[in-house]
Amino acid sequence: MPFSFWKGVCSLLLGIHDFINSQPLLGPLMQRAPTAGLEIRTDSPARLAEQLSSGKLDMAMIPAIEYLKQADRFRLLPNVSISSRNKVGTVLLVSKVPLNAICSLALDDRSKTSVALLRILYSKVFPAGLKQTRHEPDLEKMLNHHDAALIIGDQALGVAKAGVSIYDLSEEWFKRTEKTFVHAVIAVREGIKVESSIIKTLLDAKQEGLQNLDTIAKTQADKTGHSVFLLRDYLKNKIRYDFGEEEMEGLIHFQSLCHEFGLIPEKFPLRFV
Repeated sequence: MPFSFWKGVCSLLLGIHDFINSQPLLGPLMQRAPTAGLEIRTDSPARLAEQLSSGKLDMAMIPAIEYLKQADRFRLLPNVSISSRNKVGTVLLVSKVPLNAICSLALDDRSKTSVALLRILYSKVFPAGLKQTRHEPDLEKMLNHHDAALIIGDQALGVAKAGVSIYDLSEEWFKRTEKTFVHAVIAVREGIKVESSIIKTLLDAKQEGLQNLDTIAKTQADKTGHSVFLLRDYLKNKIRYDFGEEEMEGLIHFQSLCHEFGLIPEKFPLRFV
């Protein structure tokens, strides 16, 4: 059973990735978890989705595409997501050649939503027979062996490189759809009861994080070497943490396109805890 026990209290196992964009949620949650009936596990978005699907986690922040594939088995936590509206800076296609000349493409192996979005946006532009390879997120190595690379998360932040074209997939999505793009949601597997106190803990943690973005940006700057200005702009202006009407509209549109492109077998209605 994925339940764990802390000082005799039954806890729910919550998985969340440890990227910079999760810090406004992760930090406050780690502080609240022991007394709130939660145990936090961190991993890559793709692996968290696998662990939730296999029952090793009770709830997890997972890539949107992984939720959509199994929306009949999962329920959504309300009012929390990782989304963007226009340029985000951390979902990038970096290419040494024109899009219609890419013969080999390295794909960041940590997420799958970005791969689905890439296909929706550019599959009609890419040449037939394009070779795609999963790769660790090291842009230099990716481009040493391939014409282009799809890179996400912290390794994509602040990328600037001479002699390449850089495409921000969130920006391109917004240009085409004028909709918010939902990168990740918190999904709960079937049969897990989520008390209102747990939901309150998560929403309170989000609120605390949003009130302390300057401090989080400074901490992450010290940790990563990125400038405080870059991180403050990213956390305050690029990433959205709500999951309201705009986010749901964007996710449902993404779901329809994923179904149209054969990326998900069926469209299930969104269900919430």
